[in-house]
Amino acid sequence: MRFGGRDRGVVATLTGRDDPLWKEDVFEVFLFPETSATLYYEFEVNPLGALFDARIESPEGRRETMKVDVAWNCAGFSARVRCRPDRWSALLRIPLAPLSATPVALWRSNFYRIDRGPPEEYSAWSPTGADPPDFHRPDRFGLLRMPWAVPASG
Repeated sequence: MRFGGRDRGVVATLTGRDDPLWKEDVFEVFLFPETSATLYYEFEVNPLGALFDARIESPEGRRETMKVDVAWNCAGFSARVRCRPDRWSALLRIPLAPLSATPVALWRSNFYRIDRGPPEEYSAWSPTGADPPDFHRPDRFGLLRMPWAVPASG
């Protein structure tokens, strides 16, 4: 996945694996197989190339009852980051095999960007509509169809 965003004042100081990257500028990906109702995965990268990944159990689909396992690491998860004046971009590699024992054609997903300001900006591929902003809303995730799930035309 490739992300790109304009940013006149990059806010990034964190460099450790699984640091709380969402407190600064960050790109985020949330994924879960459509067959799962209570388990999803979160992936993040910041402008310094720091990575965050977590396994999240959310039996009620609400932040108040979710359990975040930051000790879980996705084998093969990586990112390449490029910073230029007034913008930064990231190319994320997220292997799906560690997320599901069998190939899955349809995934629930959402893609986010937090741009610490002023003003602060919270962007989402499928907006959650939460105020204050809350990306942990699996009921608002969109549907991502993998290329192998698309029937061949002919």
